Amino acid sequence: MTDVTTPEEWKKPLPQPDDVNRAYWSAGVEGRLVIQQCSRCSHRQFYPRALCTKCGDEPEWMDCSGRGTVHTFTIIRQMGMRPFREELPYAVAMVELEEGPLIMGTVTDCDPDAVRIGLPVEVHFVRAADDVGIPYWRPAA
Repeated sequence: MTDVTTPEEWKKPLPQPDDVNRAYWSAGVEGRLVIQQCSRCSHRQFYPRALCTKCGDEPEWMDCSGRGTVHTFTIIRQMGMRPFREELPYAVAMVELEEGPLIMGTVTDCDPDAVRIGLPVEVHFVRAADDVGIPYWRPAA
């Protein structure tokens, strides 16, 4: 488990949990990062789907270490929409998890210009709603 912070008010659009992704968003509230793994072929995947993208079987949820490396990234320097413009500039990265899949998220706790490909990162969460924990990434300790 990792840090979960709760802001006074969440101002960004909220994900809409459904039967396929509800376990993912709920795990974030608990400070856990989960991905899917197929019990038949062991394929690991992210984003959540109803079926394994390799063999078509029904995947199960597995806890991840919450560690990875920046695979690629961009720095957002212009954004007209609130509340995003209040956060400018910020880095958004594709993080390659230790477990394999790529996951996208905002990199926090460092200057956006310090983000680089290969940067080791760790997950932390923001509780956006009672049933939604949003993953963010920060440089690994």
